[in-house]
Amino acid sequence: MGVSKKLVAYHIARLRDRSPDVRLRSIQELAQLGDPEALEALHAVYTTDVDAEVRQAAQDAGRVIYRRQQGSR
Repeated sequence: MGVSKKLVAYHIARLRDRSPDVRLRSIQELAQLGDPEALEALHAVYTTDVDAEVRQAAQDAGRVIYRRQQGSR
């Protein structure tokens, strides 16, 4: 497993942290990494997180990753 995949896995795991700030930081990192592997986890956060800011960030990050993926085809 490469470093990038390890980072993605690390930040996906942090999406379950109790702290909304930790979840937000991980969402930002996942958006920067741009790995489509994060899309499913971001969707889960968007549909289930109790914090509206976290849900919005997850949606925004998912859109960024999806668009980047579409542009690379």
